[in-house]
Amino acid sequence: MEIKLPKIHQGKVRDVYQIDDSLLLMVASDRLSAFDVVLPDPIPLKGAILTQISNFWFEQMRPIIKNHLADVKVSEVIADATWELQARSVVVKKLKALPCEAIVRGYIIGSGWKDYLATGKVCGIKLPTRLQQAEKLDNILFTPSSKAAVGQHDENITIGQLENLIGKEMASQLQNISVNIYQRASNLVESRGLIIADTKFEFGLDNNDELVLMDEVLTPDSSRFWDRASYQIGTSPESYDKQYVRDYLETLEWDKTPPGPKLPEQIINKTAEKYHEAYQRITGQRFKRNEAIVY
Repeated sequence: MEIKLPKIHQGKVRDVYQIDDSLLLMVASDRLSAFDVVLPDPIPLKGAILTQISNFWFEQMRPIIKNHLADVKVSEVIADATWELQARSVVVKKLKALPCEAIVRGYIIGSGWKDYLATGKVCGIKLPTRLQQAEKLDNILFTPSSKAAVGQHDENITIGQLENLIGKEMASQLQNISVNIYQRASNLVESRGLIIADTKFEFGLDNNDELVLMDEVLTPDSSRFWDRASYQIGTSPESYDKQYVRDYLETLEWDKTPPGPKLPEQIINKTAEKYHEAYQRITGQRFKRNEAIVY
C-alpha cells in the first residue's frame, strides 16, 4: 500500500519515512542486495521476515544495549496499515547514525577467507598460519568498515581509522558491545543447532550521545548462519543467508556493478525458503502470513 509520509531515505533494502521530529517509520522491502547491488527480483515476504527476526534480537539484547524501537505501533501511525505493512515496518527513534559498520567474525569465511589466503591477515589483523576455510577463530575478530552510499562498496578500515572517524572512546565501546552481542547471540542459537559465522551491526547516537543498536540485527541479510550438524572445516558450509544467491551470481558473467541480473524462479523460491527456515531456527516459531505478529 502507498505510504503517505515523506520518504527521507531509500537504502538497498529499507525505506525510511518521516513521522515527526523524533520518530521515523522504517520499512523493510523485499528487495535483495548482493555484492552491494540491488537485484531486480524481490524475494516474497523477505522484508517481513527480516523485520521480525530483528525485533526478536532487539528484545534479546536489551541487557546489553538500547535499541532504536519506539513504543509506538505502526497502526498508530498508519490507521489502515495492512498486515504485511505492519509486519515489515517498525516505528523507530530518530538517531544520529555512526558512519561505520561493526563487523564481528567468529569463523574464517567469505571475504575474510579471501583476505587471509592473500595476506595471512583479515582486515590487517595477523592470524595463525595454516588455518582452514570455515575454521573457528581462537579469538573473535572485530573488523569495522566504512559505511558506503547506495551503489557503492563498503570498505574495511583499521581500528585506528575507526578511532579517527568516531573517537577512541566510542570506538572501544563499539568493539566491546559488538563482541558481547555476538557472544550472547551465538550462545542462544547454539542450543538450536546453529552457528553464527560472522555478522555486522549498525549503531547510532541518541540525544544524550549514548550508543543505540539500530537498523537490523542478526538477520540472514546481515549475518552468516550455519547448521551445526552439517558444519565441516575445510568447506564453505551451506548457510541460511543470501550466500545461496551470491553463489549463483558467481556462476554468471557479471561484473558486480548495476544493473544486477534477473534471478530464475527456482533461485527466488529457494531463497525465500531459506529465509523462512532461518526465522524458524532462530526464533523457534514458524512464520505465518496474516497471523498475529509475535515480535
